[in-house]
Amino acid sequence: MDAVEVTTVVYLPREEVYEFLTDFPGYARYSKHLDGVDQYGDGSPGTEYALHFTWWKLSYTARSEVTATDKPARIDWRLTKDLKATGYWAIESEVPPDDRDVATRVRFRVEYHPDTANEDAISLPRFVSWDWLFEKLEPKVREEAERVVRRIVRDLEGEARPVELEIETY
Repeated sequence: MDAVEVTTVVYLPREEVYEFLTDFPGYARYSKHLDGVDQYGDGSPGTEYALHFTWWKLSYTARSEVTATDKPARIDWRLTKDLKATGYWAIESEVPPDDRDVATRVRFRVEYHPDTANEDAISLPRFVSWDWLFEKLEPKVREEAERVVRRIVRDLEGEARPVELEIETY
């Protein structure tokens, strides 16, 4: 099993951050490669999402399901096709710096089993290997994560600021 964890701090109460994170269809406003999200349910456990991605010559629809929620602390989910993966959003209180009233640490974690990937789910162009694709995708995923988090923080806090993003892979 492999894992990726991304964390950052926002200067808002946990409840506001939680409400924002439950708006999965709104994520398309922030991503260069997420074209749209279809939601089937009210955001509670059992809600399913279809996330439509495009990059380069590829397009793919990821399907996920909310498996548990603990408002305002956590949202658990799993992918429902093409790859065995689970993850969560954790929303944790943080001690704010002197110039802020409140701080919340947001943690996004994905655990996945690469050997369960359905290689037929994406039709690769001729002469393009999965190894080449993964080599090209890794820096793009990191770049996209940083762009999305900066945009989200700007909208949540009402102003742009440098955002420290910690990305760990396991």
